[in-house]
Amino acid sequence: MIITLKKNAPADEVAKLTKAFEEKGLQVNEIKGQDFNVFGLVGDTSHLYERDILANIWVENVQRVSAPYKLANRMFHPEDTIVDVAGIKVGGNEKIVVIGGPCSVEGRDQICRIAQEVSECGADMLRGGAYKPRTSPYAFQGLGYEGILELAEAREKTGLPVVSELMSADKIDEFEANVDLVQIGARNMQNFDLLKAVGHMSKPVLLKRGMSATIEEWIMSAEYIMANGNPNVIMCERGIRTYEKYTRNTMDLAVIPIIKERTHLPIIIDPSHATGDYRLIEPLSLAAVAAGADGLIIEVHDHPSAAWSDGAQSLKPEKFQTLIEKARKVAHAIGREM
Repeated sequence: MIITLKKNAPADEVAKLTKAFEEKGLQVNEIKGQDFNVFGLVGDTSHLYERDILANIWVENVQRVSAPYKLANRMFHPEDTIVDVAGIKVGGNEKIVVIGGPCSVEGRDQICRIAQEVSECGADMLRGGAYKPRTSPYAFQGLGYEGILELAEAREKTGLPVVSELMSADKIDEFEANVDLVQIGARNMQNFDLLKAVGHMSKPVLLKRGMSATIEEWIMSAEYIMANGNPNVIMCERGIRTYEKYTRNTMDLAVIPIIKERTHLPIIIDPSHATGDYRLIEPLSLAAVAAGADGLIIEVHDHPSAAWSDGAQSLKPEKFQTLIEKARKVAHAIGREM
């Protein structure tokens, strides 16, 4: 339920309303705007009647929310959320961010070298997998904690905030200490216990869409994180599974305007996993920027043919730099910076 208060409603009246709703077992989220104050009520509001609430002279409007997600709903939060990742702003009309780096951390020298290369190309953050969810149990599973520490060292050398995937709640402490943006991968999008645990973290979360998830299911996963106390969620589209065989997954560019219309959360695009083919990454990246994406996350490797994972979908640094240069022109055309 959304309750809009009249402009300049007295603070004591706002406090009385808040207390009254909380006594009914509801969570009250107050959103303050320049010209309005809004209450978002989370919980069972079936016992509340609009006419009774409108009887308060300071209430302007009451509206029920039909969507199952509340905290992520733009009706609760009309202004865009801007997520701060170690000083890098994501969302709103801020600069479109670019995250680059290898699929997997393969060692100290490799990650530090590629970190320097993507930094020189214009990347804003460094990605790298230390814990790798793989379809085959015989495939490379990542370097684990060693990889996390090597990512942190690459950050020290370049100044780039680091992004890495968290797979289990028992690793939360090491991620809190060393990772700037915590990625929840497609396979864990509906691991609800993990989402609840991540909701208690202080670090922002990059939530990838599950490979067969509907948009509503994806948003509901964000709701799990937010309902447990962490409002700093960035949505990430990485392609969904369809019958198509020409690409690894199918990029759903329509989610960009849909997420922006239905939620207040930023959204970035992962064209590497969406296509599985380095030749398709540039055109889909340009299309994503044109459609209004708040960022791109792209796999970059200086020797893709020798990469320990996902070399076929990795750009060489020079191709990555060319992509960024072209994307800046598209961003400028739609009134944004990159």
